[in-house]
Amino acid sequence: MPNSSQKNLTQIGVFYDGNYFHHVSNYYTYIHERRSRISISGLHNFIRQRVAEEENTDIRLTQIVDSHYFRGRITAKEASQKENQLYYDRLFDDILMSEGVTTHYLPVKAVPGGYKQEKGIDVWLALEAFELAIYKKYSVVVLVASDGDYVPLVRKLNTLGIRVMILSWDFEYTDDYGTPRTTRTAQDLLEEVSYPQAMHEIIDNRLKRNDSLINNLFVPRTTEKVFTKSFNYSTTPLSQSVTGEDSDIPVTDLTDKDKRYVSTILSLKNGFGFIRCNPKNIFFHYTGLQEYDFNDLELDDTVEFSVAVNEEGQTIATDIHVITSNATTSSTEETLLD
Repeated sequence: MPNSSQKNLTQIGVFYDGNYFHHVSNYYTYIHERRSRISISGLHNFIRQRVAEEENTDIRLTQIVDSHYFRGRITAKEASQKENQLYYDRLFDDILMSEGVTTHYLPVKAVPGGYKQEKGIDVWLALEAFELAIYKKYSVVVLVASDGDYVPLVRKLNTLGIRVMILSWDFEYTDDYGTPRTTRTAQDLLEEVSYPQAMHEIIDNRLKRNDSLINNLFVPRTTEKVFTKSFNYSTTPLSQSVTGEDSDIPVTDLTDKDKRYVSTILSLKNGFGFIRCNPKNIFFHYTGLQEYDFNDLELDDTVEFSVAVNEEGQTIATDIHVITSNATTSSTEETLLD
């Protein structure tokens, strides 16, 4: 291993499995107590520090010389039908660009059943990482990924004498279908890399709660809150709003997918909650909320929503817009900007 007396630059190449990173960032934004997105700049500073420690080199001579982000992307037409999806995609691209991250996108493919799925991202990432490692001669390759499919890439990099660090997160969450899920990094992948970093343990280590390196992994949330209503609610709601302890909730039929309903927030938990309905309250997930930050929702906020049926045949609320809030609330943009 190089030591601090050597003047050779320790060159780092960082490769993101974008869907995985997005999933992890959402976890910290909506479920973890941090309630904030992961900062790209903060993550890169963390990577430089940990590589310098592992390689026993001066951090000034430990630099990220290349970083690449791979993810599937829906079409512009589909994005335009999802409120400000195009805007937020561009906003995140700007963040990546400002940190020198090169983006690589493949179209999301439809699979039997009408669902959308990423295809070929892991193969593309592996091929690009291996080719660039040969030509650019990285000292260390950092993977932000969890899939065991990357094991062959790690083994190939090892044959080139390149050490591999992996940033891994293990956590539990509830998906947008209301189903409990667990994310775990493949054990065989952890065993193959030189420098495994259990990020969930590092972040939750109480001894490092005030460590600036750890705190800077997250985008600070602003305390200023501004509620803006950009959706047109001039149409007559199909149910009356209810707040507080109102006893009767007139929403009785949630079978029409073409109708819009109005009610209030009953409960909020880790990235999901329930809207008051009769005879059964309806589940919603943060992904169903439009132009509003889930973390800014309050109990009894009035919302307008549509209904859909998930993969398990359950009726859920979707395309949710906040009409009135019990507190002034912040713009979604604050959680995206570094």
